[in-house]
Amino acid sequence: MLIPDDIKVHLCCGVTDMRKSINTLAILVQDVLQMEPTSGHLFLFRSRGADKLKALYYEEHSFTLWYRRLEKGKFVFPRNMQGHLELTREHFNWLLASNKFVHHQGEEPQIYRDFY
Repeated sequence: MLIPDDIKVHLCCGVTDMRKSINTLAILVQDVLQMEPTSGHLFLFRSRGADKLKALYYEEHSFTLWYRRLEKGKFVFPRNMQGHLELTREHFNWLLASNKFVHHQGEEPQIYRDFY
């Protein structure tokens, strides 16, 4: 992900419906987290199954939405927390690399040849 090193990364600790798009995630940031979605911070949202992440980021008059889905395993998140948690850049990079905050069973990676 190409984002500046000096931005803050906020993890929304509750479960988020992954069908939400940019507009509804921006409303969630504003109403639930009581933060400004156009602040230039990066906001992370997790799925109920903890295998998907969405990241909402605003820069120069436009929103960007990233989506990450694990084929095997789950991300590890704080339990029973409400609100948001500010992540360090190192923790955020670990999430992106999927090697520190992922539980998986040591299975071989999937090789896909057909996409629907």
